[in-house]
Amino acid sequence: QVQLVESGGGLVQAGGSLRLSCAASGRTFSRYFMGWFRQAPGNERKFVAAINWSGGSTYYPDSVKGRFTISRDNTKNTVYLQMNSLKPEDTAVYYCAAGPGLGLGAKTDDYDYWGQGTQVTVSS
Repeated sequence: QVQLVESGGGLVQAGGSLRLSCAASGRTFSRYFMGWFRQAPGNERKFVAAINWSGGSTYYPDSVKGRFTISRDNTKNTVYLQMNSLKPEDTAVYYCAAGPGLGLGAKTDDYDYWGQGTQVTVSS
C-alpha cells in the first residue's frame, strides 16, 4: 500500500514557475515508477510526466516537454514536478501516481495508487 500526498499548487501568472511535491508513505517507494497527471474541469485526466524507479529515465508528452521536469529523491520518498514557463492552458488539478515495476507508464491504467490532487491555476 502506498499513500501519496501532493503539495505546492497555487496561483501563478503566465510565464511563472511552480514546483509540485508528492510525498509517499511506505518503505517500498523505490520499487515504483512515478507519474504526474492533470485534469481540467470537464476533461479527462491527462499524462504529464513519468520517471522510473531510479530516476534515470523520464518521459513527457509534447505539450510540456522542455518546460516541465520530473525528478525523485528515494531517500525522502518524494517525487517532484518543476513547472516553468507556465501557460493558462496548464491550469488543472495535478495528481501524482505510483505504478509497480521497473518501467514507465503514460496511461492512468498503468498506475495503482493516486494522490488527492493539488490545484494549479495560471492566470493570463
